[in-house]
Amino acid sequence: MSLSASCESVSQKRTLSTLLAGRVAKKPKQEDCGRLHEATIQLLEQQQNLRSLFREVGNRSLKNIFPQKREQKPPESEDISCAFTGSLLICELRRQASKLGVPVAAQGVKMVLETLAEITGAETAREVESIRTGLLTSSQRAQLCVLLQSAKDLLSHGAFCPKLLWQEYRRDKSLPDLEVVYHLHCYNILPLKYILESEKEVQLWLVTQLRTLSGWTPLEGEEETVQVQQSVLSTVVGVLVATAFEPSSGSTAAPGRTPRLCCSVLDDVLFCLLDTVEENQTLQTVGAGAEKWSHVFDASLCGASVSAEALRRFFTHSLTHTLTYKPRLTVSDAIAQQDKWTFAKSSPLLTCIFRKLSVIFSVELLLAHLQQVLETHEVNWKHVLSFLSTLLVYNPQAQRSLKELLSRLLTSAFEGYDLENMITAFLLARQGGLEGPAIFPSYSDWFKMSFSGGSSHHANSKKSLVFLLKFLSDLVPFEPPQYLKIHILHPPYVPVKHRNLLMEYVSLAKTRLADLKESVEEMGLYEDVLSARGASVECQAVQDVAKAVSLFESTGRIPATVMEASIFRKPYFLTRFLPALLATRVLPLKADARMTFIDALKKADKIPSAQFSSYVESCQKERRKHGAKQNSSSSDDPMDMLKAQLQDFTQRLADGKEGEMSAQLSRISHTLRVIFPGGPDELIGQPVVKLHTNDPSISELHLKAVNMLLRSFCQCLLATSRANPPNKQNMWASMFATVLLGNTQLLCSVLHRLWDLFRYQESSLSGAHLLGLAAFAVHLHASSVSHGALVQLVPPLLPEPVTVGEALSSALVCTTRSSMIFCVRLCVAAVCYGMCRRDSAPQQQDFIPSSFYKKLLYIIPRLLPATRGAAGCSAGAQEEKEENPSDLWTGATDSSSTWRKTALQLWRHPAFCQRGDTPEYQLSLQEWLSSELRVQRSEDALTDPERQEYQQWACLDFYLTRPQEQGGCGGDTRSLCRHLLSAIMDQELRGDHSLEMAERGTCMPDILSRVQELIYEMQVSDLPASQRHRADVHDFLFELVSQRCSVSTAASQSVAVGCSLQRTLNSWNRILLALPAALLIRVKREGGRTSLECSKLMEHINQHQRNTCSPAGLLPRHLTGHFLKGVLCAGVQCGHPTEEVNKTMSQISLCCPLLLVSAVHSWPHLSQVLSSLWCRLRDGEPLPEQLQLLATCRTWACSLVKGSSLPPPPPPSAPAVLLAACLHCACACASDTHGLGAALDQLRPETNKQHRQMLVFLLSLCVRDHLSALLYPQERSQQRTLVLCSDLLSVLVEAADWLSVFTPNQQSVYLVMALVTSDDSTRLMPWVFFSLLIHQSSELQQRAVTSPGFLWTAILCYVRLLQLFVEGQTSNLPDSQAELSEILSLAKKFLLRAISLASPTALSSSQLKQLESQCADMDPEVAAALSVHLDPPSLSPEMDFL
Repeated sequence: MSLSASCESVSQKRTLSTLLAGRVAKKPKQEDCGRLHEATIQLLEQQQNLRSLFREVGNRSLKNIFPQKREQKPPESEDISCAFTGSLLICELRRQASKLGVPVAAQGVKMVLETLAEITGAETAREVESIRTGLLTSSQRAQLCVLLQSAKDLLSHGAFCPKLLWQEYRRDKSLPDLEVVYHLHCYNILPLKYILESEKEVQLWLVTQLRTLSGWTPLEGEEETVQVQQSVLSTVVGVLVATAFEPSSGSTAAPGRTPRLCCSVLDDVLFCLLDTVEENQTLQTVGAGAEKWSHVFDASLCGASVSAEALRRFFTHSLTHTLTYKPRLTVSDAIAQQDKWTFAKSSPLLTCIFRKLSVIFSVELLLAHLQQVLETHEVNWKHVLSFLSTLLVYNPQAQRSLKELLSRLLTSAFEGYDLENMITAFLLARQGGLEGPAIFPSYSDWFKMSFSGGSSHHANSKKSLVFLLKFLSDLVPFEPPQYLKIHILHPPYVPVKHRNLLMEYVSLAKTRLADLKESVEEMGLYEDVLSARGASVECQAVQDVAKAVSLFESTGRIPATVMEASIFRKPYFLTRFLPALLATRVLPLKADARMTFIDALKKADKIPSAQFSSYVESCQKERRKHGAKQNSSSSDDPMDMLKAQLQDFTQRLADGKEGEMSAQLSRISHTLRVIFPGGPDELIGQPVVKLHTNDPSISELHLKAVNMLLRSFCQCLLATSRANPPNKQNMWASMFATVLLGNTQLLCSVLHRLWDLFRYQESSLSGAHLLGLAAFAVHLHASSVSHGALVQLVPPLLPEPVTVGEALSSALVCTTRSSMIFCVRLCVAAVCYGMCRRDSAPQQQDFIPSSFYKKLLYIIPRLLPATRGAAGCSAGAQEEKEENPSDLWTGATDSSSTWRKTALQLWRHPAFCQRGDTPEYQLSLQEWLSSELRVQRSEDALTDPERQEYQQWACLDFYLTRPQEQGGCGGDTRSLCRHLLSAIMDQELRGDHSLEMAERGTCMPDILSRVQELIYEMQVSDLPASQRHRADVHDFLFELVSQRCSVSTAASQSVAVGCSLQRTLNSWNRILLALPAALLIRVKREGGRTSLECSKLMEHINQHQRNTCSPAGLLPRHLTGHFLKGVLCAGVQCGHPTEEVNKTMSQISLCCPLLLVSAVHSWPHLSQVLSSLWCRLRDGEPLPEQLQLLATCRTWACSLVKGSSLPPPPPPSAPAVLLAACLHCACACASDTHGLGAALDQLRPETNKQHRQMLVFLLSLCVRDHLSALLYPQERSQQRTLVLCSDLLSVLVEAADWLSVFTPNQQSVYLVMALVTSDDSTRLMPWVFFSLLIHQSSELQQRAVTSPGFLWTAILCYVRLLQLFVEGQTSNLPDSQAELSEILSLAKKFLLRAISLASPTALSSSQLKQLESQCADMDPEVAAALSVHLDPPSLSPEMDFL
């Protein structure tokens, strides 16, 4: 008893292995072997616990319990111990088996089962969760591994039977834990395949075990449990897949029972997952466990135990079963409910299954398999369409493949008139369109592209057309209304002869819309049917109002669609459109586009008076009630959802989880559609976004959303850039920017926010902000180029819509030092980022906005003198070793680097210099000048000397020598000068100077200094060779201004002509005054004689300056003096200066009377200046006689007007024009002109031709004054000018010469007076003619009627006056319409009385016929009066031939 107890005590403390191992090192003696053997047998007979011995045999290391790690070599002592105990175990088993009379294997199975039962049920503290999941505890796992190793050793000695083990285990109808089966399989004791073949119950048990194990999540920190879970799943699934789908070698027979059984197990797992999808549709209710079930379908789970072919078969099989699972939904159900099955609305578990099943296939194979399944199976349309959405979202290349599939389906459908292919194509196209334009083109675009052209599938024959229309008609009862609207708005192409077939379908569709209470009358005017799906009619009306206001703002006219709706769609116009337009709001103080549009509709009688009054009253109440209207956020604001989604997206990128990137962006896009309900404008085609630069503010809600987007992008960029440069990253940033392009309202808000940040908040942006926004602008530009999105700036700073990059760059003004530094920092970051993307982008130039690149070409040389090289970049840059583009981005993101260092590094980079070889990326001289002229001199980064040095380098060293095809001048100085002058005038014409810039001053004086330097160089260069260069400069200047004035005239209409020409000449005059006056007159040398030629100057004054004079008929004083200075300065270069000046002034009096008249009026101020100049030039000589004559004539005119001497002194010997101009000037200066009236009788114009010409010229000048008084009554006295004209008429009325003032004759000497009057004044002469005559006395009117040629002149003036009214050229007249009509009526009465009093010989027969033909159309009554009074019927018919 004591021995037994002692042995038991020892066995509890030290195992047999321990005891034996402790004596291995001691070498036994030979005589002790027998005695030791007998003691061992005696010990085993007393301690017959074989189960404990089983636990010891093979217990090499409890740390390595997994079969794949047992290849580690155990210690030598451990091998000796295990081998010794194993032999003892086998001996004991044989002894007991022989004692009991049973086979050794049966005894071994019994011992293993008893030990296994003891291990799995020994620990009472085993957790319930572990029991439920089929996993063992860590200690149980270690003991089990030791047991199985012992069993494996018994099996190798024939002392164990695995099949008997399973039979005995199943005798009590129980099934082991899944981990026990896993270990039996891994130790090659009992393969899983054999267990599956043994009984049918195993299938259900295995499915349950797999579901439980895959859905269970171990506690945090249990790494061993996680590893065991993964190993069990991998092994079991690998066995199932290999057994079920591994191709048999050379055998074509049907698969046996076991493969079918394994396939059935896998199917059961799949169906359990799909059942969960059916029961729970949202992520919130599925739970994490159910989502983990899909891990069974991970491609990596099977590992190397399954071939690639078996894996493809398994995934193909599972995908087929998923697409065909419970096909309860019909095609009609799919048509009606399709919009609920988009990716964002699908179950995350279902999309996860589709992703895992599709991961090893290409898009083409997946779509081909989908087509095969659709053709051969009844399908679950919900799963089919959700699968297509998942494929499109996660695979960018799927768009192209789907387009090809749709094309094949349509071709097959029309070739065989196959309805199945037809409905499949329509469902797939609609599903792609539901995911948004960033994923797939809209259904509207696809339908138009497929059926709107004459080469479409249905356009070949009437049968094809009938097939299409019959198909569309069959869909009508099930169609959602948005698709019916698309078919109506964009009907398929139908030949004219079959138009009735289309009208039948349209009628059917309209009827269906009416049944759905969405009749055609309720359709929006500009309805975007897909983006507005589900929106109410009121929301669509709001969008129609916004579109109509936008069109009205851009065209200035009420859109034709609105006018048509007011006539043909009155119910919608009155009940929907007008209430949305007249929604109550706080009206702005200054009328906006909406208010102007409402006023235009009111004037067109399109708004009922009562409705308009109610609108005005409600707006007034709203203003009194609220100072400003604010939106209150709801409890379930989608902003919270957007914030969470963006945070999740940022976290996934930061953690490297890029697999869900596209899916998350799709969910973000769906949320953004809620915040920004306006979708893409599909009816227009290419989207054009309006960017209001004067007011870039957006609503508070949209501002928060846009800020959230920009902040998220910046965070993502910084997070990904820490790990990889841009060229090593994936396309997440491009996809992020593409999401914005799918929503026009969102894109508009983003652009407004970026404009506001770049233009007005540059100082608030940090370095991280600059990097993120620069990269964002690059991707937004690249995505917009690929999608064709354009931006229209309002007001139009640029003439046409531009790309996003160019629109944003226009916000980067370089006018001050701070703005230049901000611009260079932003553009350097953008260009560095774009160049770094070239390794991963197929089109690098799309990632570098040319406008940003040009900003750098302008700013960097301006701020960094070291970069001013001949080629625009460092001379040695091309020879440097090719640098890694990622170094540029690394330098830009380095916080220790300055912007100067980064800009210099970029400037010297070979890739940057090579980019400048592309015309799109070259900064032309015109663009450089436009930027330079905007710089504010007072806040420039350069001092005046530095700016002069920089401009001289840019003009003379860079652009002058640069080839013309690269934006330079090709060495042509005149071309450079032309660009400089054009830029100065363009700046004036643009009118882009704000008051602030005008006060601070621009760089125009500096550029003008460069012009002076060039003119001087052109003037003095190569003088010894010839004098042709001065002539070239002379011709060059006048040719340039002539071209500019011609462009200004051709580019404008009516009043705009005068404004444009006026601004052009004002700018040109300032330039002329800065140039030497002698350049305006050519010095011509012929035959050794020098003379002056001023034909170009006179032509310039007569053609251009004449039409822009202010006041009318007079050149500015400083300009007149400059012209006369030019005559004097050029004259001294002739051999006979005084003679040449006199000839030139005589020529001016004949050919350019405007300069002469202007000189007379400005003579008191010019005489001293010109006398001093001539005195300096000619050593004290008096002025030439022709200039002295001006003073003489003025003295005579003053004495004549004052009436200081009677009879009046005779006029000097001077041109009549000069005398008339002097008299006119004297009358203008005199307070009383009675002396002139008394002197006129003494001049006797009827006998003295010279006096008559002088008075006619004077009458012309006075009539011009009277016209100015009528046009601008606040500036001149009408009564004074009327008295002067009346006095002159009383003297000249008997002669026909005075009529030439109103109708100049080409052969008349008075034609030169037309050169003193502008063209606009000449057109208004008929109005002045009758305005003068109707205010004269009856006696003077009678005298005028009887004067020769009066009737001809009067009728011509009347016809031309009528033409003024008909052509609408009386709008600029100051009189009201009633007063103008009265003048016209009085003119007609006066003319009819004159016709009745005129003699039959007053008009020749040719004149009479000409006037009758003109009056027949304009005024038949006057034509009839002419015919009655001046063309009486002949008394003798025989004499008619005469």
